[in-house]
Amino acid sequence: MGAVDLPELAIYQDQPRQARVGTPGKIGALRMRFEQRRGRTVLADLYRQTPLLVQQALYWDEAVPDMACVCIVSTSGGVVQGDRLSVDVVAETDTRVHITTQSATKVQQMDANYAVHAQTFVLGDGAYVEYLPGSTIPHRNSRYVVTSDIEIAESATLLSSEIVLSGRKHHRADEVFGYDVFSSLMKARRPDGTRLFTEKILIEPQRSPIRHPGAMGRYDVFGNVVVLTPPEHAEAILARVPTGLIDGAYSGASRLPGDCGLIFKVLGVERQPVTERVRAFWSIVREEVLGAPIGPAQPWRGQQ
Repeated sequence: MGAVDLPELAIYQDQPRQARVGTPGKIGALRMRFEQRRGRTVLADLYRQTPLLVQQALYWDEAVPDMACVCIVSTSGGVVQGDRLSVDVVAETDTRVHITTQSATKVQQMDANYAVHAQTFVLGDGAYVEYLPGSTIPHRNSRYVVTSDIEIAESATLLSSEIVLSGRKHHRADEVFGYDVFSSLMKARRPDGTRLFTEKILIEPQRSPIRHPGAMGRYDVFGNVVVLTPPEHAEAILARVPTGLIDGAYSGASRLPGDCGLIFKVLGVERQPVTERVRAFWSIVREEVLGAPIGPAQPWRGQQ
């Protein structure tokens, strides 16, 4: 994966003095394909290239015993300048998949270039995928881009979450919104090419202050969750989602274009209240789509 054509990256094209873009260890890739075999979902194909690693699918969810649960591991100390990472997921007909990460994603301080995490999801008929990585922590002067390209059948469900912190706020004062760029672009379409929606989040704290009302205000953590699901599930989920200020976090939900699902957003001063709101939303989605509960929170599984 080479350069990303986004205007916010135009001034960050210089090469790192350490390891240049494209050198060994700078391009991480993970490709996973899931299919149904003998009544449960299996990880049928797996390709991995350091620093991204998946060992195997596990079946730790007692409420959905046929669900393949996968933990993405990074063998590096975080995301560094010049990294180009990609994760591609194919979930075939009627599969049940849960994907998470072993910890938060730490985007290290940068003095050159930028880092990219590109992910694609292809969901077949009746597939159900939960993508719930740990939170993202952008360090001072970092530039981090996440792109998500989704192809989803009308009968499938994808729950995708990202929780982004303001930085290492308890480390030192200039780490709070001290990063240069956080950019997140999500696009979704049907298998026939019909476009569903596009959403882009662009935060450049050094160019445009974000402490004013209508942006982050006094809050330091935001959660952005998308669920693409059939209309009957979306309406049932929306009817149950609590909104407003709850236990230290503001949250709200709205419909996505074309009756393709919902978007759910959360703001909080600290990570934990935001994580709890996202977890509550996840619980509602799981109950309405699969008729099964989520398990108890496990501190060693990031936000879960």
